[in-house]
Amino acid sequence: MNAQQPLTYDAFVELAAADPTVVGLVLKGSRAHEGMTTEHSDHDLYVVLADGATTALARFTGHRTPELDLVILSLDEFRAAGMPGFERYALARARIVLDRLDGGIAQILAGKARLDADEAFRKAGEWLDAYANSVYRSVKNDRDGHALAARLDAADSIRFLLELLFTVDRRPRPYDKYLQWELARFPLPGWDTGMLLDTADRISGMGDVSTQRRLFAQVEAVARRAGHSAVLDAWGEDLDLMRPQ
Repeated sequence: MNAQQPLTYDAFVELAAADPTVVGLVLKGSRAHEGMTTEHSDHDLYVVLADGATTALARFTGHRTPELDLVILSLDEFRAAGMPGFERYALARARIVLDRLDGGIAQILAGKARLDADEAFRKAGEWLDAYANSVYRSVKNDRDGHALAARLDAADSIRFLLELLFTVDRRPRPYDKYLQWELARFPLPGWDTGMLLDTADRISGMGDVSTQRRLFAQVEAVARRAGHSAVLDAWGEDLDLMRPQ
């Protein structure tokens, strides 16, 4: 392809499908999320090669245009991609274009969509502590007349809260762009999606203390059922400031 004939997604998929060293093609991003595509959406494609294979497609390594971004890597590298990391959610909800491993590519993606139980429990405890810390700081700053600080801490608390709730469900947290998309299709168990999103919006935008306290009470109950009482109890009497008055 030349500058007058840029490489298109369809043209590359045709090339890759004809190359026996390619064992998988995986599309991620907005093109893999039904209803999220816009006129600005490109195609983000993982090209998975058999381990040790050489191919003429290597010349496209690092290819990046408004139409097509390519990541070319070996099967072993693909197994490790996004585990853990910011790519994990993208791969968890990616769409398989080609799987020459009799479902092996699908199995790898399914593994990225589900956190290990021990990892999830450990990380949930950390996110819970971070969430409580931000709520505590926000409520205390509001009490002491530091309005901007209170709102900023409140906004931080929502980030930690979402990490916590998805981790408790052993799922990678979606990017903010896909949060509503994800919850509409895969709700968090025990949570009303509309209420959760409305509450997150209200807290992020206004830092409303009474709303934060009501939400904290719900989160505390969920966290204790999930076995994280020790994290909460370590806050001692400070919990009283975070709970509904």
